Amino acid sequence: MSKIGVIGGSGLYEIEGFVLKNRRNISTPYGKPSDRYLAGRIGETEVFFLPRHGGHHDIPPHMINYRANMWGMWGFRKLGVDRVLSISAVGGIKRGLKPGDIVVLEQVLDMTKNRKSTYYDGKDGVVHIDFTEPYCPELGRIILKAGRRSRVALKKGATYVAVEGPRLETASEIKGFRILGGDVVGMTGMPEAALARELEICYAGISVVANYAAGMSGTKLTVAEVMEAMKDSTEKIKRLLKAVFSLIPEERNCPCKDALKDARI
Repeated sequence: MSKIGVIGGSGLYEIEGFVLKNRRNISTPYGKPSDRYLAGRIGETEVFFLPRHGGHHDIPPHMINYRANMWGMWGFRKLGVDRVLSISAVGGIKRGLKPGDIVVLEQVLDMTKNRKSTYYDGKDGVVHIDFTEPYCPELGRIILKAGRRSRVALKKGATYVAVEGPRLETASEIKGFRILGGDVVGMTGMPEAALARELEICYAGISVVANYAAGMSGTKLTVAEVMEAMKDSTEKIKRLLKAVFSLIPEERNCPCKDALKDARI
C-alpha cells in the first residue's frame, strides 16, 4: 500500500474521499515541525498532510523549521512513506505564465542565504548529494499524467527561484532571475528539496502562479491577490492530487532512493 506525504496549505486535506484517521505530533532532533501531521487514507493510499506555515498560517517562510518538517516526513518514512509532494504559491516570471496557472517544477535556482539547509554539519561526516535533478523525475511524470487524467491543465519544466523573503522581490531582481532562466519565484522551495534528497525521499513540486512577479504587470503586488489565486486553484489541486495518489506505484524506479550511495566522503 502506497504512503505519501503532502506539504502545503492547511485545507488541502479536504479532498473528496479522504478519510482523516488521526493527527500526530512528531518530535525531531531539529525541533518542532510546523504543525501536527494529519494522517488518513484515500482509496488504497495512506496520506500524511503537513501545513507548511502552520494550521493558522502564522509561520513566515524564513522562520519555517524546514529540517524538522522534512525529518518528520522521514519519520513517517519508517512506516513506508518515501514520497513527498510540495504545493506552493509562486510569482510568475516567465512571460506567458499568468495567475491561476499550475506548474510542475523541474529545476531550482537557490537564492536563500540564512537557512539551515543540510542535516550534515560535520558531525556525521561530509556528504555532497547529487542535485542535478532537484525534483524526482518519476514523480514529475506521474503528476503530468495525473493532470491529463483529472483534466487539470499543467505547465511542465519550470525553474523555481527560491528567495529568502519575507519581503517580495524588486523589479530588478525579477529581471535578473529571468535572465538566469527562472520561470517562477517563491520563498519555500528551498531547502525543502535538498533536505528531501539527503533523506533519500522522492520529492516533487507543484506550484500555483498566484501573481505576476514584480515589474511584470506594472501594478503593486499584494498579499490579497496571492491568497485569492490560491483559493481559486484549491479545487483543481485537490482533483490533481487525488489522481496522483491513484497512479503512484508501490516500487520506486528513480535515483532518489540511492542519493547517499556515492555522496559520502
